[in-house]
Amino acid sequence: MPQSSDLIQTLKKLLKRHNRTYADVAACLDLSEASVKRLFAENNLSLQRLDAICNLVGLEISDLVREMQAERTQPISELTHAQEKEIADNLDLLLITVCILNRWSMADLLKHYQFTEPQVIRHLAHLDRLRIIEFLPSNRIRLLVAANFKWRDNGPIMQLFRERIESEYFHTNFSKSSEKLLVLNGMLSDANNQLFQRKMQQLAKEFDTLSREDASLAIGERKGATVLIAMRDWRYEKLFSDPSGKHPRRK
Repeated sequence: MPQSSDLIQTLKKLLKRHNRTYADVAACLDLSEASVKRLFAENNLSLQRLDAICNLVGLEISDLVREMQAERTQPISELTHAQEKEIADNLDLLLITVCILNRWSMADLLKHYQFTEPQVIRHLAHLDRLRIIEFLPSNRIRLLVAANFKWRDNGPIMQLFRERIESEYFHTNFSKSSEKLLVLNGMLSDANNQLFQRKMQQLAKEFDTLSREDASLAIGERKGATVLIAMRDWRYEKLFSDPSGKHPRRK
């Protein structure tokens, strides 16, 4: 991602942090607010204007650069809704994203999928712009996400899973050695319900730890695994309810 774009994105965050609006910037630069919005949208700020905006929030350009560098090295644990939507709207990008999160190299992608090198480079550059990776010389990839990175609850990726993947996920009898399905039903107090949910979170952390431990293995020595862990207040009698949810034998 070009540093000028990073710099302006950091400047926008600092303006928001200091409760400064586009109107304030417009007054500072003696421009219309529409012109200021266009300059930011096009990442087109001269050094003179950049310096003037920095003065507006009491900073030097060097302070802005240091802030930008700090942001670039800070791992992210979650994307914004807009960033997730960019990925969910492009299934090729989603596939590559999932592979990269599982520590695939560019060579792995080209070997196992029918992508051309320019296509992979374009998608990796997109992930670089989203700060999921740093796309380095010689097509090397450095993963930037935090160890606890996850998709947003009810965000675009999870919505896509429910809409397009969920039916395929259960299209198996779970009889392979690599598959397991457990369906539990019982009655729990609120306290024990919360306790069990914490254990589910711990299990998810253990899965991520094992995945990171195996990251150094070749692709042929590890296989994709998707774990679905869920819990809700649902009773088997709902199977016998009418479309309105009313049970024929329950008063």
